[in-house]
Amino acid sequence: MSSEALLIDELLKRITAGEYQLNEKFPSENRLAEEFQLPRITVRKALQHLEGRGYLYSVRGKGRYLKPESEAIHLHLSGGESFTDKMLASGYDLKTVNLFSPDIEINQENQTYMLARLRYINEEPIAIHQSYVNVEVFPTIQNDAPTITSMFAYYRAHGFHHFTNNGAVLSVQFPSTDEQELLKCNNILPLICLESQTVCEETKKILERTCILYRSDKFKYRLR
Repeated sequence: MSSEALLIDELLKRITAGEYQLNEKFPSENRLAEEFQLPRITVRKALQHLEGRGYLYSVRGKGRYLKPESEAIHLHLSGGESFTDKMLASGYDLKTVNLFSPDIEINQENQTYMLARLRYINEEPIAIHQSYVNVEVFPTIQNDAPTITSMFAYYRAHGFHHFTNNGAVLSVQFPSTDEQELLKCNNILPLICLESQTVCEETKKILERTCILYRSDKFKYRLR
């Protein structure tokens, strides 16, 4: 294991053990370099890694400080329930912003319309939802898209009331440049990716294929 990785592990142990107070100034690069007998560049990279993972924050001209943990959002990772319904029922301040222009997102080969939404909790971006909607079932989706904030509410308005997910797959990936910009994160923060198909229980019709990217540092996940 590299000196940088060993230093990261040691500092994480100290943070977890409560050796530093929240918003307290973190030991400087020079101090840590002297304590661990490491080059300053190695210490800097370790601290940048911890900052990227959300443990530290920088104040220009003053140094780094221990960052308070934000309250984790509790989430059931199930594709058969509306994210909007789950968040509002839990009392979170949810905002949804549609991302893509509706005139360029029709996939003629698969007859799906791609609608992407950026989700905010307490004004902080926490997830990207991509829905590939069945155009055959919803022929007006292209015109309706700009006003949609909840796909399940849209489906209910069109007579589909009970849903299940088909073949849900959970994976971890790192954000692209565009995703980093949207979610206000860096390239070392893992994203939880949930892919599934939403199916109407009564008609067995596939309504959409969904890909949801969650910031891994903002949620506590429950599987059921």
